[in-house]
Amino acid sequence: MNYKLEIDVSPVYELLDSFMLYVTRKWISNLDIGPDWIRDVDSRIAPQQISALRQAAEWPFGDYDVLYAWAYSRGPASKVTQFLDELEACSLEECFERTAPFFEEFSLEECARIKYGYTPLLRLWYDQYFRHTEQKMLPLMIEDASEKKMLESKMDIVALIEYASGGMVIEDIPELETIVLLPTVHNRPINTYCFYKRLMLVQYPVDVPQDSEDEPPTVLLRLTKALSDPTRLRMLRFIAHEPKTMWEMQSELNQTREMLMHHLLILRVAGLLRVHLRGEGTERYSIRPDGASELQMFLESYIRI
Repeated sequence: MNYKLEIDVSPVYELLDSFMLYVTRKWISNLDIGPDWIRDVDSRIAPQQISALRQAAEWPFGDYDVLYAWAYSRGPASKVTQFLDELEACSLEECFERTAPFFEEFSLEECARIKYGYTPLLRLWYDQYFRHTEQKMLPLMIEDASEKKMLESKMDIVALIEYASGGMVIEDIPELETIVLLPTVHNRPINTYCFYKRLMLVQYPVDVPQDSEDEPPTVLLRLTKALSDPTRLRMLRFIAHEPKTMWEMQSELNQTREMLMHHLLILRVAGLLRVHLRGEGTERYSIRPDGASELQMFLESYIRI
């Protein structure tokens, strides 16, 4: 495995993340921002603007892979306003040419739908929400990215990605040449990734300082929640000795795919799983040894043993 690693802190990705989460409500109950964030944003935006933004909820989720590809093609550390200005100004043919290196099959009609559908909504989202929060999040992302860049000379790429993401393991993926690490705040504590032809974008959650030392650490709450369910404990026991596929877990644990996905997400959020990624989006799951030790460390630290 001889991948090139890049680390980018462009706020454009965070704009797309926040827009996607607001519109789709995806994972929202498992995110640190939680459902209260949706209600808070709704309270500050006019009803007609909410309706305009929410129309994108019916559009294909795969559209965001295209938007992230356009963000990456702009180069590192792009400014949001520059990204939106260029997206508005570039011709349909230019947008299509920008997309071609990332996808095997992508039509001009799809490109037109995404360009003309999302561009005005992203501008509206920036004006109504993102510009008010961008400066609070950017220093956190810059600081975290600086730490990861410092570790580049001390760790190999696979180990660094696993460390940053809390358990994402990139295995041998044919044709993959470049992996880009992107710190994110809105998606905390979930890791997300996009596969392209020779490129993989990996978004990992940054550490955010806790407001009060008297409150239980968020990491500890995630761990105790994940371990409080008997099904999740059985899942950890089943994958303890070697990585397992989703199909193997379904057969052994007698759970539907939907329920397994729910439990896996909670275990991943808690940092108890390693997710092994292979070509064509194939995933296997194994236990993350550091997870148990982190439970003991955070518990002892909080209760002051």
